[in-house]
Amino acid sequence: MLIGQNIAILGAGVAGLATARALALRGAQVTVYEQAPEITEVGAGLQVTPNGVAVLRGLGLDPAAHAMRSTGVRLIDGYMGAQILHLDFAKHKPDAAFLLFHRADLIDLLHQGARDVDVRVMVSHAVTALHGDRDGVTVEFADGTTARHSIVIGADGLHSIVRPMLNGPAKPFFTGQTAWRATVPALGDEDPAAMVHVAAGRHVVSYPLRGGTMMNIVAVEERADWTDEGWHHTGDPVEMMTHFANFCPGIKALLSRVETVSRWGLFRHPVAARWHSDRTALVGDAAHPTLPFLAQGANMALEDAWVLADCLGKLPLEQALPAYQARRRTRVIKVIEAANANARNYHLKGAARMIGHTGLRVAGRIAGKAMVDKFAWLYDHDVTVG
Repeated sequence: MLIGQNIAILGAGVAGLATARALALRGAQVTVYEQAPEITEVGAGLQVTPNGVAVLRGLGLDPAAHAMRSTGVRLIDGYMGAQILHLDFAKHKPDAAFLLFHRADLIDLLHQGARDVDVRVMVSHAVTALHGDRDGVTVEFADGTTARHSIVIGADGLHSIVRPMLNGPAKPFFTGQTAWRATVPALGDEDPAAMVHVAAGRHVVSYPLRGGTMMNIVAVEERADWTDEGWHHTGDPVEMMTHFANFCPGIKALLSRVETVSRWGLFRHPVAARWHSDRTALVGDAAHPTLPFLAQGANMALEDAWVLADCLGKLPLEQALPAYQARRRTRVIKVIEAANANARNYHLKGAARMIGHTGLRVAGRIAGKAMVDKFAWLYDHDVTVG
């Protein structure tokens, strides 16, 4: 049903570029509008789990050539440095691809993939308004020009222009947590796994990127004095070190190598009640921002991209967009709830921390595979099948 459709996508991030390729492969004429002057991502890591890898492969892309393979997740006592739990993907899910991506490399892969199927990517195009009617949508840009499209997809993130048109204004609330993000050169002997050092009220996630040449670091702490959302705020490496000074020697040594760091407040947004109108739809963070405690933001965006294109390719427009929301919303809510639970569990304090960690140690020793299989609902789900 997409042959000849002229579709606009607002935003050239993971959600926008993946959706663009997915639609173009099904015959649509796709234009991506990006307000930034170039398609780029600053240095940061992300984890693409098997559910996201399935989409990239379904799109005909080779993600493994651009990422490191993760062997698992290690939950570690942030104070003592002792392992609490090892989710051993290499042992218990040897055929599943868990990948550690530099965000810029994933964007490059998707950008090239979009261009390879004749998607037009237009930079320096900030959208200021949309005007829809029964035949299409007119897009207005900051420079006064306009464009006409049959469908407009909002892949424009937390500050989407499309979302409030569908749902009205929404005010996110601060979670009481702030995060620091940095990369440093690797020493070369790091475990290719996601290392999560947990402590009372804070944790540090680290893992290698780009063939083990650099380390990605995200350090999260509970604190109330924060007002700004977004992670493009410059932080102070010395201040970060101070806030995690009681961590084990390995983490203190890692943080001591940080020269530049960004910092941001973690806000919780509700999942959008409406993901579409007659000729507009939302994908990725524009529809369902998630906290970064399950590493699923990019993966949910990839799943959205495939399902939206699948629905539009198989159904009339008036059926396709409601079907897309119906197929995605329940799963996304479950993922977000699981991420919120991790946010609590990583930061346990006092007796709850001791009891919780003891239980995880015992469970990991006697039922390691079962602990990995607890996440089968997430990782084994493949939206490209069926």
